[in-house]
Amino acid sequence: MGKAMDPAIIWDPIYTEHDTGRDHVEAPDRAAAIVAHLQQTDLWPRLQVIAPHAATVDDLLTVHGAAYVEHVREVSESGGGWLDADTFASARSFEVALLAAGGTLDIAAAWERGLAPFALVRPPGHHAMPDEAMGFCLFDNIAILARRLLADGLERVLILDWDVHHGNGTQAIFYDEPRVLFISLHQWPFFPGTGWYSETGAGPGEGFTVNVPFPPRTTDGDYVHAFEALIEPIVAQFAPQAVLISAGQDSHVDDHLGAMAVTEAGFAQMGARAAALATVADDRLGLVLEGGYNKVASARAVEATLRGIASGQAAPVGPPSDHGRIVVAKAIDTQRRYWRL
Repeated sequence: MGKAMDPAIIWDPIYTEHDTGRDHVEAPDRAAAIVAHLQQTDLWPRLQVIAPHAATVDDLLTVHGAAYVEHVREVSESGGGWLDADTFASARSFEVALLAAGGTLDIAAAWERGLAPFALVRPPGHHAMPDEAMGFCLFDNIAILARRLLADGLERVLILDWDVHHGNGTQAIFYDEPRVLFISLHQWPFFPGTGWYSETGAGPGEGFTVNVPFPPRTTDGDYVHAFEALIEPIVAQFAPQAVLISAGQDSHVDDHLGAMAVTEAGFAQMGARAAALATVADDRLGLVLEGGYNKVASARAVEATLRGIASGQAAPVGPPSDHGRIVVAKAIDTQRRYWRL
């Protein structure tokens, strides 16, 4: 399937100090629980653990408006408050968010050491709009990294988002950008209400947004079918120089914020296939934590993903369902005007 890669995690206990409150599903210990699980596995000795550096405000401004960044800072430094109906900033959230964005930027430095890092950061980022918090997200971490890579001279960056929710913030940021190919596999209909087939980009970016709106109960086989029939052929033509993954675990069958049916076997397949995609990008593969709200299921899913990356292989899964085939066929029909499929 692909080549084995050396996995790493980017992590710091300070990520628990973005305090969303006791009853919030985006819980303070969500990423810490993943690390605690990994420490109990035979994978842990293989994982290099990288401490994050803080991003600068200028890094945030490559994606977000100055007034919005200042608003988040003021809310946080005044003791905290709600940025929207779902998204809370506590007293240390701005500081922690700089470390989340910075930990994501550290992915590029890890590539220089031959590593394939998974940034286990909080707060998550893929719903954050240029001037608006949304869906538990303050700043769009993966978009900030993509902007940095473009500024540093890369010409083609892939962002693949397999979170159960559509990455509307990332899509909006790069909707007219032909140097960034954005692909999202997500549940539909569902929050945030975007991500239909017809959303394919605008202006010079038309054709560089690919949406696969799966229905509830989508299976491992459906995701693998999307990779084989749609994602892998498009990515081969795009020939990215970096492969970035918005890696949410909330499509796991045991994560009841969503209604999908992906198991550890599916995450292992996606990890191995992501590693295979990165072979055309000089093995520049980086993953960034997005959603995942059942802590046990998320930990198992991250472990499976890392095992797929570490081995370049994964056990076969079952065939796609009828509804999975229909969705992928519709996505192919939409994208044929831009890609050879």
